[in-house]
This record gives sequence, C-alpha cells and structure tokens, in this order.
Amino acid sequence: MSVPSPVLAEVVRSGFVEGRHHGSLVVLAADGSVERALGDVESPVFPRSSNKPMQAAGMLRTGLDLSGARLAIAAGSHAGEDFHRELVTRMLAERGLTAEALRCPPDPTPTAMNCSGKHAGMLAACVVNGWPVDSYPDPGHPLQVALREAVEAATGETVAHTGVDGCGAPLFALSLTGLARAFRAFVLAEPGSAERRVADAMRAHPAYVAGTGRADTVLMTKVPGLLAKGGAEGVQAVALPDGRALALKIDDGAARARGPVLAAALAGLGAPAHGLPEERILGGGRPVGEVRAVI
Repeated sequence: MSVPSPVLAEVVRSGFVEGRHHGSLVVLAADGSVERALGDVESPVFPRSSNKPMQAAGMLRTGLDLSGARLAIAAGSHAGEDFHRELVTRMLAERGLTAEALRCPPDPTPTAMNCSGKHAGMLAACVVNGWPVDSYPDPGHPLQVALREAVEAATGETVAHTGVDGCGAPLFALSLTGLARAFRAFVLAEPGSAERRVADAMRAHPAYVAGTGRADTVLMTKVPGLLAKGGAEGVQAVALPDGRALALKIDDGAARARGPVLAAALAGLGAPAHGLPEERILGGGRPVGEVRAVI
C-alpha cells in the first residue's frame, strides 16, 4: 500500500494559503537509522542530478584519476558560467577530445549545459579504459554498467528502473532512504576512497558543483563539512560530517518548495542554512507572501 504524501510546504499570499506542495522526506541519524520519515521514503524515485556524486565515484573506480575542481564539476550541475565552460573544455582537451564528443544537448552550447562536467568525466573514463566514446551514454556501455554498480554499492539497493536523464545519460531509480544512505556513506568514507575523494572535492570546490548564488554552492560554503547535491523535479540530498543525512522530493517537482523544506529540515538538525534565497510571492511587483515549510 502506498504511503500518502504529506504537505511539506504552503504557498501563502496576503495571509491566505493558496497552494500546497506535497512530498516525502527522510532524515537519518548519525548512526544511519531512520530518525524521521514523512511520506513514502522506500519506493523508488528518480533522484536526477542527486545521483551525480555516486556516478563520479564510479568513474574513479574505473581507473580515472580526477581531483579538485575537475572532480567537483564531474559530480556537479554547473550554471554555465565562464569558469565552468572553460574547465569542461580543458578536461576534454586533456583527453584529446573537443566539445563535439559531448552527447549532452546544447544549452545553448554543449559545454554550457549543466551536465557537461559529468559528461566530460564520463568521456575521460572511456579514454582511460579504451572504451568507445561515441556510445558512452548507452545503458549497456561498460562505463554505464560500472556506474550503475557504483550507485548500487553506495545506496545498498538494486536499481529499480533505468531511464534517460535530461542530459541523455542513464538515470537510476532509488528510494529516498537509499539516496540519504549514500550521502552519509560519502562523508564517512575512508580518506582516499573514491567516495571520500568525491565528497572532499565537492566541499572544497563548491562553486564548481553549482554556481554563483545557487543552493548547493551556498550550503557547502556556509555550513562546514556539509555535502549537498540537488536534482531536478524537487530532489535534494544532504549529509553532515557526523553522518546525519537527509533526502527529499517535492511531488510536483516545484523548485520553489525545495529550498524552504530543506532549510527547515537542516534547522531541525541544528545546521541553519543561512544564505539560501527566500521564496517570495509577489503582488504588484512587491512581496506579499512566501512559500513556507510546514514540516
């Protein structure tokens, strides 16, 4: 029997609740046990770009040697700023490739597309292993098989379904509990392990994970040791350095609800998310309300 999704956020205009966002949220304690669960946190969802840290760890496990900003952008969803595009171009050139090798859609160019860092890392892993580069997004490609195995190892779950992400790469369905479990594992992993290398690179270079003013970058800049990665359709995963972790999904995919719910959940963990943009409701060009969490 499916678990009904509770209201996680309300849209308030002029003191009147005019809309509600339903969703699910799971919070893990430092020992990995489920401390709080709202809605269905066991059925599979598409974590979208929140899967990227696990995929980046899988690239390292194939023998690819990435570190620093290069590893952070391979695990990130960048904003297409100049420094993002320049690094992706360098990463490709270091493997004898150009932007034409990227199979992600242009936005407006392939290197500006927010997943181009992940795709550059995938291509680099193919070059290192002598695998075909033209077909690297194919789910049956040796690289994608290895990345799926890495995702399953991190979450402790078998991938429930494989789809196609917005960037064209395979997308693996997991539960929110498995997603939170993976982020917890990354911050607690042994130094030098693939998982810890990804977590450390993301936290050391948060601007390459997202971009100027974006939530993941702000969170990892403001909260020491925090690991964060959001995904499309209202998904977010976070882990604190002591092993506490959370994952959430807004059912209707509304990005405006994700921030307030995340901020409230982090505050409940004693980690106030200072600096996240407020989700204001406007009327006549001025603020007349807000999107507020009700968890």
